[in-house]
Formats: sequence, C-alpha cells, structure tokens
Amino acid sequence: MIKNLLTYSVAISALLQFSQSLGAQHQYKIDASLDVETKMISINQEIDYKNTSQDTLNAIYLNDWPNSYSSPDTPLTQYMGEEFDRSLHLSKKRDKGFTKIIGLSDNTFRFLDWERPEEQPDIIRVQLKSPIYPGATYKLRLTYEVKVPHDKFTRYGVDNDDHYKLQFWYISATTYANKKWATYSNKNLDDMFLLPSSYNINFKVPKPYQLITDLDVDQRIDEANNTVYTLSGYNRIQIPLFFNKDFSFNIFNTTDVSIITDLKDRGVTMERKNVLMQRVVDFMNTRLGDYPFKKVLISEVYYRKNPVYGLNQLPTFISPFPNDFLYEIKLLKAALGKYIDNTLGVDPRKEKWVTDALQYYLLMQYLNENYPDEKVLGKLSQIWGVRSYKLAQMKFNEAYPLLYMFMARKNLDQPLTTSKDSLIKFNYQIGNKYKSGLGLIYLDDYLNNSQVDTFIKKVYTDYQSKSITGADFEKELTAIATKDIQWYFDEYVATRKKIDYKIKNIKKRGDSLDVLIKNKTGSKAPISLFSLRKDSVINKYWFKDIDGKEVVTIPNEEATKLVLNYDKTVPELNKRDNWKSLGGLFSNNKKLSFKFFKDAEDPDKTQIFYVPEIAFNVYDGLSPGMRFYNKPFLTRPFVYDIVPTYSTKEKALIGRAKLQYNQYLQEGDLFKIDYRFNVRRFHYAPSLFFTSITPSVSFNFRTDDFRNNKREAIFFRFVNILRDRDASELSLEADPDYSVFNARFIQSSPGAINFKSWFADFQVASQFSKVSFNYEYRRLFTNNRQVTLRLFAGKFLYNDSQAASGDFFSFALDRPTDYLFDFDYLGRSESSGLVSQQFIAAEGGFKSKLEPRFANDWIATVNAGINLWSWIEVYGDVGFVKNKSLPTQFVYDSGIRLNLVPDYFEIYLPVYSKLGWEIGQSSYPERIRFVITLSPRAFTGLFTRKWF
Repeated sequence: MIKNLLTYSVAISALLQFSQSLGAQHQYKIDASLDVETKMISINQEIDYKNTSQDTLNAIYLNDWPNSYSSPDTPLTQYMGEEFDRSLHLSKKRDKGFTKIIGLSDNTFRFLDWERPEEQPDIIRVQLKSPIYPGATYKLRLTYEVKVPHDKFTRYGVDNDDHYKLQFWYISATTYANKKWATYSNKNLDDMFLLPSSYNINFKVPKPYQLITDLDVDQRIDEANNTVYTLSGYNRIQIPLFFNKDFSFNIFNTTDVSIITDLKDRGVTMERKNVLMQRVVDFMNTRLGDYPFKKVLISEVYYRKNPVYGLNQLPTFISPFPNDFLYEIKLLKAALGKYIDNTLGVDPRKEKWVTDALQYYLLMQYLNENYPDEKVLGKLSQIWGVRSYKLAQMKFNEAYPLLYMFMARKNLDQPLTTSKDSLIKFNYQIGNKYKSGLGLIYLDDYLNNSQVDTFIKKVYTDYQSKSITGADFEKELTAIATKDIQWYFDEYVATRKKIDYKIKNIKKRGDSLDVLIKNKTGSKAPISLFSLRKDSVINKYWFKDIDGKEVVTIPNEEATKLVLNYDKTVPELNKRDNWKSLGGLFSNNKKLSFKFFKDAEDPDKTQIFYVPEIAFNVYDGLSPGMRFYNKPFLTRPFVYDIVPTYSTKEKALIGRAKLQYNQYLQEGDLFKIDYRFNVRRFHYAPSLFFTSITPSVSFNFRTDDFRNNKREAIFFRFVNILRDRDASELSLEADPDYSVFNARFIQSSPGAINFKSWFADFQVASQFSKVSFNYEYRRLFTNNRQVTLRLFAGKFLYNDSQAASGDFFSFALDRPTDYLFDFDYLGRSESSGLVSQQFIAAEGGFKSKLEPRFANDWIATVNAGINLWSWIEVYGDVGFVKNKSLPTQFVYDSGIRLNLVPDYFEIYLPVYSKLGWEIGQSSYPERIRFVITLSPRAFTGLFTRKWF
C-alpha cells in the first residue's frame, strides 16, 4: 500500500512538473500541407505566446525567415554578397523563397495589424488588440503560404532531386529578453533565437515522400495520394524536417538514444558504425549527462554547415586518415552540436561562444582520450621527407591553436562576445569556435584538470531546456573554481587582448632561480613556467598578474632549461622567445632549419624556407630561381623574402628581395603600420638592366566593424631607379637614374555586388611634380547586368622633363611607361608585337592606340562598360588630353570586352574610335588588347577573399 502511494505521488509530482514546464513555454499548433508541384507549404497555425517577462507587452514580433529569400534587398542577400556569394542576388524567381500572409488574427478571430520593419522583411511586428501582462498567454492564429527556396543558397530548401530539407520553415515567436526583442534577420548563420517550446504538428505530404524527424511521430495516416504525419515535441528548440522520396537515412539504436543520420562515409561498415555510435553516445552521456529526448537527427546538411576543418576534407584518394576516424570525428562534432543546441536555450547570435566553448572543449577531450597520438597530417606524417616537418609532428588537437592563431597573428581576431553576424567568416566558422574551446582547455589546466569537467556536467544538467546566458556561464564557473578566474571573462572572452610572455633573464641565487619574465601585451592571464632537465619536466609553476616585467623565484632543481608554456596549453601569440637555457654562453642559440615550401612555426629553431620559382618577360625569358623566406604558415612581424633568379636569355643574375616589418595595433582604426624595403633587378629592354630600391611605409585603417570591406591606407615611398642607358637616349640629355617621392591615399570598398575604390596620388621628382585621382565603381544588378565605371584625372604641377626625357614621365592614354616599375609588363619597352598589346588599366585606361598617346600637362578620362551576356561586355572610353603649347584634344573609343576571368584574363576587341571603324581597318589583330595575370598569389585572392 505504501509502495503504491509512493508510486502515485511520484507520478503526480512528475505530471505537475510537466504541466508547469508546458505552462512556461510557447505552444505551437501547426497544420501544414506540401505541394511539390509549386514547392509551396500551406500552413494554418496557432501560437500560444507565454509572456515570461516582467513587462507588459503590446506587440509581438515574429520570425519569418522563409521570406528572407524573397528579394535582393533582404539582409540574407546582402550578407551573402559581403562574402562574395552572388547566388541569391542573381537567382531566378522560381528558385527564391517567400511567405504570403493570408490571415493573422487573435483568439477571438479579430484581424490584427501587422507590418514588416524597414530593412527586415523576414520579421513581422504584430500590434495586439489587448496587452499581454506578465505570466499571461496570448493566442495568435495565422494562415499563410511558404514558398520553399532552392537549397543552393543555404543548403536548406529543395534540391535538384526534389528532396526537401526544411529548417526555419514556419513562423515563430521572437524571443523577448532583457527588455528587448531578439529580432534577428536570417543571415545564413543558423542562429534564430528560440526558447524551448511545445509543438503539435500535422503535416501532409504527397506519396512517395517520407518524413525524417527527431520529433515524436504520434500517428501516420496513409491516404490514397498523401501521407499525414502527426508529430509532437516538448522542450524543443529546433524543428528540422526532411522529406525524401526514398528513406536515405539510417537509424542506429544505442543504449540511450536513437540516432537518425545520413552522414556520408567512405566505406565504413554498418557494424563499425554501430560501435562508433555507441562510443560517441557513451562519451557525451558521461561528460554532459543524459540527453532528454528519444531521438537525435544528425544530417549531412547540418554537419556540412559546420564541419571539422582540415585535411579530413580532402578527396578520398589522397585522404591521410582512416575512414573510421573520419566518420567518427564527423559524427562526434555533429552529435555534440545537436546535444547542446537542442537542449540549452542560449542566444546563438550574441552569445554563441557559450555553446562553442562546451562543444569544442569536449571535441578536443575526446580526441585526447581516444586518439592521443593522431597527427595533423595523419598517415602523411610517416612519409620520408614529410615526417621531419614540424607540421607532421603536430598532434591532431594542435590544429585548433594553429588555426585560431592564424587570425590572431593577422590582427583579425575578434572578441568571443562579438555578435555572430559581425564576425569575419573565418572567425565564425573557425577562429572563434577554436578560441572558445581552447579557453576551457587553458582554464582546465590552470585549475588543475578537474573542475571544468564538473562545471560542464552541472551546466548541462541544471540548464537543460532552459535559457542560459553568458552571465549564467560566468556565475556557475566562478562558483566551482578554486582560483580567481576573472581574467578569463574580462580579457580572454570579452577582448582581443593577446597573451604573450618572454623570459628576459635568469639569475642563480643559492638554491633558487630568479627568473625575469616580461609581459609583452599587458594581459592579466596566467602563464605556466616549466623547469626541464634535458627533455624531462621537473616541475611546473603558474604565475599571473605580471605587470610589465617581474622577477619570480623558483627552486633551483638543477634544471638545464626553463620554458614558458612548454605544453602549449596557453594560447600564446608568440612562443619563439619562451625558453632560456642554463647550460652556457652559446646554449641559447637556436638550430638552423631549412625546409622546402613552408612549415608550421617551430619555436626552437631558426627556420628558412625555400621553393623554386620561375618568372618571365621577353627580355629575360624564362627565369628560374629559388625563393628563400622566413614566413611559416603563421604571419610574423618581421619577414624577409629573397628571390634570386637567372635570366636564361641574358645569361645574368636577376631577382628581387623584400624586408618587411608589420606593426599591429590593437585599438583604434589604425590597425597596421607596414614598413618595407624592396629591391628589384631585371631587364627593362634588351641587354639593359634596371634596379629599383624602394623604402616605404603605409598606415592601414579599418572600422570597428571587421566585416565591413571598407579599407583606407596612407602610403609613402621613395622610389630610386638605376638604369643602364639606352643607345636611343644618347641624343637626349636624360639621366637614366632618377628618384621619385610618392604619397597616396587609398580608400576601397570591394564587394561582389557593389565595388568602390579611389585613390589620390602625389609625386615629386627633380624634373616634375604631379597629382592624380582615380575612381572605380562596379555595380551588379539582379538581372546579371554589371556596370563598370572608372574616372581618371591627372595634372602636372610643374614639368621640366619633356626636353630631356620625352614623354617618359607623362600621363599615358592607353599604355603607361611605368617609370616607377609597378606593373608586371611582359615587355615594357616594346612598341610593336604581341606583348606590346598587353593592357593594364591605369592612367587613361584607353584600349585603342590614339594620338596624342601622352599628356605632359593634364588628362581626364572616363572608362565605362556593361555586360551584354555573361562574360561578354561593351566598353567605351572618352577623355581629354592636354599637352603644353597644343590645344586640348577630345578622344574616344569603344569595343567588346571578353571578361573571361575579371582582372586576370581579359580580351579587348576595338570596334569604333576616333580612328573610325577599327574592326574593318588593316592589321586589326595588332589592335586587340589583352589582360593576363601570371602571379599565383593574385589568383589565390579569388578564393580567400570571402573568408577575410
């Protein structure tokens, strides 16, 4: 009897708790029907909105993310354009998505006024007929249609095989927190802020479509031509649904949860997958706690949106990792994300670092436990010639600090608290995620390797199906820590301040060692100090709050070396000055290391990299050489780059050299000062050398918005040119050597849809002084029409060079003389032949060779173009050319531009100009102009620009 009473009381208590949890949630009731012919979803929906705040609400904001695909003016289209993705901007109407609101009313069927806020067409503001008081519930009734977009834009939608991958497919209530609405527009970041809610869904789909979901399928009714699914879910945050014509997912039943997945594999057997599934689930249950739902849906789409970046993404035939391992880390990465995202109600746009820290800490811990010896290069690290590289010796987990530091060294890292839509793509996909996980690894080491694990399990258990904020994260972690960790939140999380320490000096004093440590950045973060005897660790110490320089005292344990951050747990900016030897005068010298191509940075060695290089111009011919440089994969402040090459045509040594020092500034718009010293020596004509010696400094500016592509720079240089005298110049009084001081201000805003750039230039030399202005604009319209416009104007302040040098220093209409030797001419001194037809868009920018070709007074030109179809464009140039003692000349030309690879490979076909119909005149092939870029570095920019 007592046992029965206890059983009933437990059941009643559980039922009351369940009812209370429902009462504190929004509730959704959705009746939906999919029409695969029109790709429309017809929806009747009820939202019981629960006001859990202490404020009285007179309006409700709704998320309508399906409408973010509707036009070129949505935040989604513009955000993708910022990352040089033009797919949605140029998409056909049939591929777009939208929402059509048919009716919106309250519980009494009174129609409500609603509107879409300006510049946010994927948000709906609903004006209520009566206020919602704290704790009260308000019912909304909606009838609407959703056009499903093509999946090529964000991976969600309908694909070419008519399979449906639905995410954010229905209208939902925007979260109200901290006295404001989280009205976040869709920006392809998967960061809609939803709190756990209850769902009841009826979804009708035509046969033979089948539903894949991790919601509870309460009922399935098969009709003649359709299938109706009845679904329910409680404490659910995301509601992804997949409708496939064939059931391409597999179901794995572990002891704790069923995993539904279509993750791609490379020949992993089902038996092996079951083993891996169970191992991953056991790890998550041990480290996090029990998952509150019966099923978890892990799709390939979900993983590909946030993959594990690295060599595991290489094609199968060159993959250096076992197939089992690749599948396991994919599964682990995606499963951790699902466990955390489906249960913790965190603001995924403003405070994503909270869940990132948990996910990536556990990912690294799993790899430490199960694959402690796995290398970054996998099986490649065992190959002769590769295994000696520092990169080959790095463990798999060392890739995380390497990739985070990749951005920190470039001065492009951002605080973890930065809103997700304000992060550079590399940072929101890689850099900040890795920094978040590394922070907890660092903290765990500082707290003696136990407290962080306890904290994670407590947070996951206590905040399951609840809202959690960064403040909650701080409160819980601080409460469990046995040391002061305020530096972690105040600096590591909230700022860009780097961690960087150096051992300056060591003094032996009896049985102690006085170690002078310099804090190079002023960070309050702690640093570890190891004492080593040969390669064995004797002891480890932690020091914090080092202000400037400070002497710390440790026991003299007959160590041979002291090393800061020996285990590399601290994500430190520079580890090259972290050690001091106690062995003698020359023991601190680093070994010299020569490596082909480049390598990861080795703090214990002086690294020099080399790689063969080949150049070409018509005077030197093919010029093979060897490039020697000191830049590893990570940027460093001081870089040298020396490239001696051999001119096969002139049988002479030529080449270039560069010394560069980058000074990075953490605060303010001025973020980098670049000091350079360049030397170049090549032939500029048959048997004639030129040598340019150019010291320069540039001041580079950006805004606080790192995603903003707008950049400004002030550039100063002193160009010194030393030339062999040309026999044709003997009649002139020209000195073949000259020096030019050049100052330039540059402002650019590059983008895939809008491109703007301009500069103002000033030059002064012994014989002349000139100013010029250059402006470029490109605009891509939704019909794939692109308009280009360029303006150039230049004026000599004084010019005494004409008599001595002809037009060598004059403004050029179609082909600059390039007296500063800035351009990569194939044959800079050629006046006929194919290489003389090379076109570089500079100064006048004309394509036809018209007279006068030069201006020794002033010039003003406009170059314009518009594409007719794809890469075929029409161009036109007009301008005025003024020479001393001559009247101003009006010039013009026009033609066809074959824009095969913009700025890299183009062909210009003149049609009509001041010369008349050029296309019908003799020697027409000699009038054709071309653009060609041979530099591999230039091509690399096409693929990396969207990441930075």
